[in-house]
Amino acid sequence: MKVLIACTPATGHLNPLLAVAHGLIDERHDVTFLTGSALRPRVEAIGAKFRALPADADLDLRDMDAAVPELKNVEPGLQWLSIALQRFFVDTMPAQLAGLQQLVHEIHADVVVADDMFFGVLPMLLGPRASRPPVVLCGTSILHATREDGAPLFLGLPPAATQADRDNYAVIAKEYDSVVNEPATRRINELLAGLGAGLLSMPLFESVVVLADAYLQLSVPSFEFPRKLPPTVHFVGTPPIIPNQAPVPPWAADLDGSRKVVLVTQGTVANHNFGLLVAPTLKALGDEPDLLVVVTTGGRPVDTIPGAIPSNARVASYLPFEWILRKADVFVTNGGYGSVNQAMSYGIPIVGAGLTEDKADVNARIAWSGVGINLATNQPDPKVLREAVRTVLEKPGYRMRAASLADEFAKRDTRALIVRIINEAATGRKAPARRKAAAA
Repeated sequence: MKVLIACTPATGHLNPLLAVAHGLIDERHDVTFLTGSALRPRVEAIGAKFRALPADADLDLRDMDAAVPELKNVEPGLQWLSIALQRFFVDTMPAQLAGLQQLVHEIHADVVVADDMFFGVLPMLLGPRASRPPVVLCGTSILHATREDGAPLFLGLPPAATQADRDNYAVIAKEYDSVVNEPATRRINELLAGLGAGLLSMPLFESVVVLADAYLQLSVPSFEFPRKLPPTVHFVGTPPIIPNQAPVPPWAADLDGSRKVVLVTQGTVANHNFGLLVAPTLKALGDEPDLLVVVTTGGRPVDTIPGAIPSNARVASYLPFEWILRKADVFVTNGGYGSVNQAMSYGIPIVGAGLTEDKADVNARIAWSGVGINLATNQPDPKVLREAVRTVLEKPGYRMRAASLADEFAKRDTRALIVRIINEAATGRKAPARRKAAAA
């Protein structure tokens, strides 16, 4: 089977799709990636073929502020979401489509696999089914399906418990639609019309969940807010971590079980200011004799961490996650969806602090699911952070809930599920019902 994987050029989107590709390659399928030039070495390292996106879509979203400098001066919130959505995901759609169509025909792809925000697939999904290969999308972020309580995406709103909550969400949703959804829908429909494609009649993010031939949500149901879901959605767990992506650090022997290990990361996108989470965590937990604080900088130089590194801290640019997650007792994170799911799959309780991108919603799920504490800020106070870490360490309920989710992950053979669903989509053996999401 020839598989074309189309990926938004951002590390958080690439990592899970690399794991998907790894499983397909092991099953002897032919895999070609279409993504950003900056990610070529990582694609080729797993044995996949690489093709760069056309220039207008060939961004490097590992540094969002560099890609769209205007975001530097915009506070997290609706306006930030609106700008990011249009610049990164909407305006790049025509170029993504051009690269996709060329490569589909060039390699005679049997199936297209893409991440949930690669909207270059949208004109294909809105067109005649017979004129395109099957399209399987991977939910690399929170599930983008419509919520029955009316809450918008990305704002970190837990499920409504009362009518007052629903009334409040209706007010919030009205502003959200005005600032985010409506401008994005207008713009995407302008672009779709220019391409001769059908137009959207529902919000952009929700549309692809409904239109895809299959939608693989890279998590488990207990980490997702309850609602009625489209039949396209399959919870498949978190993809296995590709081993040996980084060496074991020289201080590995220090993690000998004599101290609790607190793993800290700001991921690979929102890691250009370690004063937000890494530095406050080091200040909060520095030199506490019963703790060992392990920091990974997500590829950034370790000397960019502000302030002195305390004696009970160990720092590395990259760490092998399959190794460190077996050692960690608490995970302190700004809320990257992939790493949070990986931590839960190991039964690790979590302290989350982050509001940008999808992080407010990820951290809201951490609190709602009971696996940890959501500090609901981009830059936590060290005292508050210390109390949160001690709470998840000392109150057994958090670890018990994390262990329960780990069991839920363990019951899913993620690799086999993903390969089976992609195979079924490619061969047409199972065609899930689809809801109408577009008007011709």
